[in-house]
Amino acid sequence: MSNCLIRPAEPGDARTLVQIEAATEAALGRPASDPLKRLTVWREAVEFGEPLVQVACDGDAVVGFVGYDRSRDPRTPPTTGEIWAIHVLASHLGQGVGLALWDAAREGLLEEGCTHVSVWIELAQERALRFHELAGFKRDMPSLRTVARGATRVEEIRLKRLL
Repeated sequence: MSNCLIRPAEPGDARTLVQIEAATEAALGRPASDPLKRLTVWREAVEFGEPLVQVACDGDAVVGFVGYDRSRDPRTPPTTGEIWAIHVLASHLGQGVGLALWDAAREGLLEEGCTHVSVWIELAQERALRFHELAGFKRDMPSLRTVARGATRVEEIRLKRLL
């Protein structure tokens, strides 16, 4: 996408982040999370930088975002980063927005001194798995686990790569 701009999220972006996240959940056939709770989560993330959040803009419209920081997984070295969330509106899939967001997160993690990065992906999200594998992530098979997503239980796996 030639006019895609990546920039740090601003406080006014939080509501749009919730809308993009809800659209992603809807595309997966899941009910949206509590929007007020998610709004608080993303407002605090933008305000306090945990996780760091970058947004992708098509003109003035935010069309995707990535949240990243140090890994939340126990027993990981402090040089391991994690993609906490990466979402792109369906209207902008396949246009390089996800790649631009990944590049921004990678650069940010390198600036933070990270040497490795991980991401947790639901096994049912074939497009997300394919995207991350094309970006050089490898499945960490022993990490396979079942977690609750609202009232639903899903299988997810951690993917890792060197930065």
